[in-house]
Amino acid sequence: MVSHGNGKVGRNDPCPCGSGRKYKRCCLERQSATFSAWAQQRNASDELTRDMMGFAARRLGDQIDMAWQDFNLTDLPVPYDPSSHEQQIFMPYFLFHWDPQRPRTGKKASRRGGMVTRWYELERAGRLSDMDRLFLEQATTQPLSFHEVLWSEPGERIGLRDILIGSEAEVIERSGSRMVQKGDIVYGQVWNLKPTSILGCMAPICIPPSWKGEVIALRKKLRRKIAKQSRDLIADDLVRHADEIRLTYLTIREGLNRPPQFANTDGDPLVFHAMKFRIESPGKTFEALAPLAFGQTKEELLRDAKFTKDGALRSIAFDWRKGGNAKIPSWDNTVLGNIKISGRSLIAEVNSENRAKRLRAEIEKRLGSSAEHQSTSAQTVDDMLAKAPKRTKAQAKEDDEFEQALLRDPEAKTRLQQIIQKQVEDWVNLKVPALGGRTPLQAVRDPDGKEIVESLLLDWERRADEGVYQAGIRPDFGAVRKLLNLTPTAS
Repeated sequence: MVSHGNGKVGRNDPCPCGSGRKYKRCCLERQSATFSAWAQQRNASDELTRDMMGFAARRLGDQIDMAWQDFNLTDLPVPYDPSSHEQQIFMPYFLFHWDPQRPRTGKKASRRGGMVTRWYELERAGRLSDMDRLFLEQATTQPLSFHEVLWSEPGERIGLRDILIGSEAEVIERSGSRMVQKGDIVYGQVWNLKPTSILGCMAPICIPPSWKGEVIALRKKLRRKIAKQSRDLIADDLVRHADEIRLTYLTIREGLNRPPQFANTDGDPLVFHAMKFRIESPGKTFEALAPLAFGQTKEELLRDAKFTKDGALRSIAFDWRKGGNAKIPSWDNTVLGNIKISGRSLIAEVNSENRAKRLRAEIEKRLGSSAEHQSTSAQTVDDMLAKAPKRTKAQAKEDDEFEQALLRDPEAKTRLQQIIQKQVEDWVNLKVPALGGRTPLQAVRDPDGKEIVESLLLDWERRADEGVYQAGIRPDFGAVRKLLNLTPTAS
């Protein structure tokens, strides 16, 4: 098939294969036969799995906790949870692969089949059909790997590429094809059944493209293990290193389930600190601390200050700033905190513990004995959200009206578009943790780095399509791809 769009093809539509003939006169009959074969195979495999589950419950039911512990690669006792979403990936492991006596490394680690399968084959030897034997052969010999979604026809099939060994497959998948989109990563096992291929099992989570770097790091690690053999990875290597591959899946799963970590541009966790000092003189305090406001003169800062009738400084507020920003080149300066002077009180506010330590040290160094630290309070983002009043309908309406006004003002929207576009294009020169601290421009020079950059861009484009930017603005990612000399995405 040439076309892999998401729309249903009508009987009288041009065939997607590009032959120019009507679909009903070309590929419809073949595809109908394929789906009929798939339905028979799926029913037969489901029946086999149910029978094996009953067999395992009778013969090895008391050992399922041990299998669950081994699946999760932990030495800690972890009771099996039959209600876990991981059931759909754990049960195939238990039935087809788990063997408490198998070493986790070495040649014996790739021995065919787990304990349940071997015992089941011995007991049912004379009653297994050819199809049952094919299922068991595929389930016990095909590796579980990370497959990138190349395309998806919801309700029908998925095109997959094994990220670790590079092989591609077109699998018939009714339900899973409705949940994935191009660029998603699936941890699962492909069964090659003639005339079809199916997903023998798949994890319950779709891994977003932004995590592809973790899989590529695993690929590099596995390649190093066979470097002396002067060859690329093959399926047998993945079977041999199944635990390492599953560990990567478990690590990604944990990362996806972990609450988002908010950080400032220094990379420090967001914890809002307010430090209170008692001071001797507002004027002298301002004179000592004014140099902390990078890029602003004392005269500029004093414009919004308040004075006594005698002309003495009473109160003033200004930002603690530094020049530029290593992470965002388009910024001329970075606000690190805020300083408020009022009478004999000074309050300094910052958004991380490290900045609190730095600013307190600056204040005490510059003011000496004329400033006395009284207290420091700290609040996490969760603390602040818990205390924050709920957003009212009036506030929601006001925000919506602002966005609508922005849409009606072409100049304002154009300016906002330009600002966002510049920030997006500046990304190519930023050091990105997912790229090992390299910039995208540096990373695209090698194949692995280029692959990760592509996945990060795809993830970014998705978020833009989901409306992450205000007023319906969508950056031109084609311009970013051009800066990186990457192939434009297909429209």
